[in-house]
Amino acid sequence: MKREFDAIVVGLGALGSGAAYWLAKRGANVLGLEQFEFGHARGSSHDWSRIIRKSYFTPAYVRLAKDAYAAWDALERDSGEHVVFRTGGLDIGPYDGAIALSTYAESMRTCDVYFEILDASEIRKRWPVWQIGDDVHGLFQPDSGIVAAERATAALRRTATTFGAVLRENAPVTTLNADGDEIVVEAGGERYRTGKLILTAASWTPRVLAYFGMRIPFEVTKEQVMYFQPRDLGGFAFGEFPIWIWMDDPSFYGFPVFGELDAVKITQDCGGKPVDPDTRGFEEDTQITARVTEFVRRRLPAAAGPVVRLKTCLYALTPDRDFIVDTLPAFPNVSIAVGGGHGFKFASVIGRILSDLALAGRTDADLSALKIDRPILQMSDPRKTYML
Repeated sequence: MKREFDAIVVGLGALGSGAAYWLAKRGANVLGLEQFEFGHARGSSHDWSRIIRKSYFTPAYVRLAKDAYAAWDALERDSGEHVVFRTGGLDIGPYDGAIALSTYAESMRTCDVYFEILDASEIRKRWPVWQIGDDVHGLFQPDSGIVAAERATAALRRTATTFGAVLRENAPVTTLNADGDEIVVEAGGERYRTGKLILTAASWTPRVLAYFGMRIPFEVTKEQVMYFQPRDLGGFAFGEFPIWIWMDDPSFYGFPVFGELDAVKITQDCGGKPVDPDTRGFEEDTQITARVTEFVRRRLPAAAGPVVRLKTCLYALTPDRDFIVDTLPAFPNVSIAVGGGHGFKFASVIGRILSDLALAGRTDADLSALKIDRPILQMSDPRKTYML
């Protein structure tokens, strides 16, 4: 096995697999290291589906979302795998809700993204399964949809190896050490050297940053998703029903029927409790179950059938919930990305940006709000703002 690489990626969930793919696609000699088996269910990148959308709360995120579609298109061409499915997307909530739809609308206008403003009567007309009053409104964006999560991450890894990347599973990192212009990496009982290191460790980010003497405010929560077997399956059919996000506090989101079950995936966004990623359990969070079940009964009663699948995952959260995509200030040959519990849709484009930083030392993407040394990440106990 080779011991010296142009770049080493630590963590092969969605973001790290994206980085390995783009680095290898651009001709770099790449090693990717994953502490568990590929496709494991201990982190943030498993299950069948993730939302992709151009509707976001700042123009910078909308522009990045537009780039995300192009980066997934590149993977689909290279892999021959279909991973993005457009269903349309509905941002829906009360006029006086905790999340202002006007912010999303203005961001999309700024970036020339087409969308529709819908009142409650129009929402009920298009999707009769919604039980809402006239105090509710929405934004519909037709390009929104689903990234097939496990399929997409596997396609990123498989295509990275096609381009020459070496990927190792069950290879936890035990040492990261700067040695002049190189980084020494010990993982899985082997020692490697590289000129560029990419950290995509998600919930284990504090551990890898500690090797470089860095600490940031950071929280890991255990979340869960639930699959309901609808009484009215046709009302949630793929191709007829959109992905959706309930824009209030608490916030919920869901999907049409997609995956291996005749069921709809619905859950609360950021409703879980803080955990240690190494010791957390996989059991049901009954409080999330109660909140989601009550929402479904009230707003989508046609979906209120039995729960036929329940999965847990982790959110790796910065206090402002913005991503981190940057190089380390004292180590410009070390790049890092953290997705904040909403990064999967951006995995391929963040991988491309990380390859920019590693291979060229710069990127054209606007990362000004995603710096690792931004003021809130310098605070010891900042206020947490997890609503998107």
